[in-house]
Amino acid sequence: MPALAAAQSPQGGPAAGTWRYGASLYLYLPTLSGKSSAPADSNGTPIGVSAEQIVDSLKFTLMGSFEAHNGRWGVFTDAMYLNLGGSKQQSRDFTIGRAEAPAGATADLDWDFKGLIWTLAGEYRVLAGPKLTLDALAGARRFDVQTTSSWSITGNLGPLLPSGRTGNAETSVTALDGIVGVKGRMKLDGRWSVPFYLDLGAGDSELTWQALAGISYAFEWGELTAAWRYLAYEMKAGKSFTDVSFNGPLIGATWRW
Repeated sequence: MPALAAAQSPQGGPAAGTWRYGASLYLYLPTLSGKSSAPADSNGTPIGVSAEQIVDSLKFTLMGSFEAHNGRWGVFTDAMYLNLGGSKQQSRDFTIGRAEAPAGATADLDWDFKGLIWTLAGEYRVLAGPKLTLDALAGARRFDVQTTSSWSITGNLGPLLPSGRTGNAETSVTALDGIVGVKGRMKLDGRWSVPFYLDLGAGDSELTWQALAGISYAFEWGELTAAWRYLAYEMKAGKSFTDVSFNGPLIGATWRW
């Protein structure tokens, strides 16, 4: 399973001086929630799009993680690349000048989201029992995304100049935040266990937090895991993206040595 959920080795705490590693590949199928805006005319009047109303497909995803432990100390990194998008015809799920679409206005909308979210953290094992392991962690997460939107509006334009009736725009958001959190594993009967993870942080964003919980089954080579993952950002004023969140299931495999 990804390091976020299953960075805990099945052993409670190997002796200092013995390095242990884990590498993971996983598939995450989130729904995307958030709003983006871009200037649409020479006055800078923004067109806003609601991602949850437009996005209808996951075009491409690549995700993985790596971890290393030596005694109670460890480090892990987790990265995921997402490419989502969608289109909608005769929609009213947009804003002009940060107000709801004027009465009688509809638009044909296309919207794409490409982003890399990378977490890097060190950890210290504060609890190493036979049934429960718990690590404290501290590190950073980078959020680097680009959106591409296009629109064609019919009807009332509100404050938008006629030149902005049809257009397209690219916007990007980059945020680097410090994070702190905990992660661990609760062992069940036999080969089953419950991995969990929680972090929160701030920096370039107003607030970011992430939570994950799942179920794992161990093999001699590693483990398979199914889990639910939620990742959210509250951006500071002035960003082209606000209140972004990813919410959905994932499955993964971890190889340990």
